[in-house]
This record gives sequence, structure tokens and C-alpha cells, in this order.
Amino acid sequence: MPEQSNDYRVVVFGAGGVGKSSLVLRFVKGTFRDTYIPYGGGHLPPGHAFILVYSITSKQSLEELKPIYQQVLAIKGNVEAIPIMLVGNKSDETLREVETKDGEAQANQWKCAFMETSAKTNHNVTELFQELLNLDKKRNMSLNIDGKRSGKQSRAERLKGKCSVM
Repeated sequence: MPEQSNDYRVVVFGAGGVGKSSLVLRFVKGTFRDTYIPYGGGHLPPGHAFILVYSITSKQSLEELKPIYQQVLAIKGNVEAIPIMLVGNKSDETLREVETKDGEAQANQWKCAFMETSAKTNHNVTELFQELLNLDKKRNMSLNIDGKRSGKQSRAERLKGKCSVM
């Protein structure tokens, strides 16, 4: 019998240049890259949780998330059952086109969580990923029902704290 995977896949979507890779790089490696390297993915990869990123300096980048959200909705069904975060990145920038209240309103409409971040200054980056995990109430916490650990360490316990980000 094949061993069940305990990978927790977080899928990050957004228009080009909004800071998707920078957020992931900042979270995983603690670094920031000024240069933009485009990714040419064109399909919806499988995921347990979704981060929808726009730049606060571009209203268009928020608009471009709408069909992506609809695609997630069509594939996953009840979006209230899966963790989704709407993220306004580049909060360190001063030329804002999307106000915080507009991001919050969109998140309320989509029934998802909202946060503003800056990959450049590391503002709310760790909190973003932590909150995403907190949203997933059904996540396996690698504990028995009574809260005691079993004598043998399970694969889930060995992998606890590891997260695959796509």
C-alpha cells in the first residue's frame, strides 16, 4: 500500500510583477530579489490552500485575480471550506492605486481572508503563511484524539513544519 502524502501545497496566483515569487522567496529563504523572473504557468495546479496576490500599486492586478478566483471556485466548489488569502503586496510603496478598504471589500465578497504585505521589507510575510495555516481547520495536527503523542513518530510528525509552496 503506497504511503499517503502529507504534503501541504500552497498555490500562489497573481499578475506578473506583483511579488508572488518575492513573497515565497522571502518566506522560504529570508531573502528579497529586486529582479523580476516571469513564470509561464497556464493551468491551475493542485493545492490545499491558495494565495491570491495583487500589487497595491496596480488596480489592474486586482482585477486580473477575478477570473482566477472564479477558476478556483469552479474546481474546488465551496471556497469557504478551503483556505484562501487575498494579499495586497508592496505595502511599502507610496503610489497606491488600491486602498486597504478596497482589498478588504473584495475579500469579504469572496469570503476569504485579507492581508497587506511587503516582500521587500518583510512586513507580514511570515504572518501571511501562518494565517493561511490557521485558516485550515481540517489540517492534520499530528496528534491523537486525546492530544497525546503516540510512542512511534509518524510521517506527519517527521514532516511537521515543512510546507511545499508552488
